[in-house]
Amino acid sequence: MATIAELKSRREALAASRASGVARVSYDGKTVDYRSLTEIDRAIEVLDRDIAAAEGRKIIRQVRVITTKGL
Repeated sequence: MATIAELKSRREALAASRASGVARVSYDGKTVDYRSLTEIDRAIEVLDRDIAAAEGRKIIRQVRVITTKGL
């Protein structure tokens, strides 16, 4: 298992790549080619989950909205 620092550096490299529109990411002497921005987004989500698990917290992806008419 990678350390939290390694996971965060991978995530930063992916985020920078996504922002620039480049589909090739290099970190720790390794290069990965992605086919689309969707694939990069999925990789970022996986890294976010791995970082959260390593830090001992959960990522909440669901928001519930409850409303009334106020009558």
